[in-house]
Amino acid sequence: MRSLFVLLSLCFCISCLVTHNLYDKDFPLNGNWIPIQQEMDGKIIPMTEMSAQQLTIKDTSYTFMAESVDKGSVQYANGKMDIYGREGVNAGKHFMAIYKLENEQLTICYDLKGESYPSSYDTKQHPFYFRSVFKKSPK
Repeated sequence: MRSLFVLLSLCFCISCLVTHNLYDKDFPLNGNWIPIQQEMDGKIIPMTEMSAQQLTIKDTSYTFMAESVDKGSVQYANGKMDIYGREGVNAGKHFMAIYKLENEQLTICYDLKGESYPSSYDTKQHPFYFRSVFKKSPK
C-alpha cells in the first residue's frame, strides 16, 4: 500500500513538473502583450484609444487592463480560444476567438456576441468581430 502511495505521489509530481515547464518555458502566449492595432467592423481604432491597454496571459489565466481591469480564464487549442470573464465588465461572459502567433505578433479575432468562432480575421461585414494585434512587452 505504501509503495502504491509513493508511486502515485511520484506520478503526480512528474505531471506537475511537466505541466509547469510546458506553460512557463515553452508556451509562447505567456507574457504581457501591448496592442498595436485594433479593428472592429472593418474600421481601425485610433491608437489613442488603446494606449493604456495591456493583455497579460499566464497559463490559463488572463488579465486585460484598459479603462478597467478584466480577469478570467482562457482555454486554447488548434488556433481557437475560449475566454471566460470572471471579474470586471465581462464577468460571466464567454467569448470565442481565433488566434495566431506570427512574426512575434499575436493576433486575436473575437466574436463579441459569443456565438461562434470567427471564420476569419476580417472584421468587415462582421459588426461583432473585434480584431486586436499585439506585440510582446519587453518587461
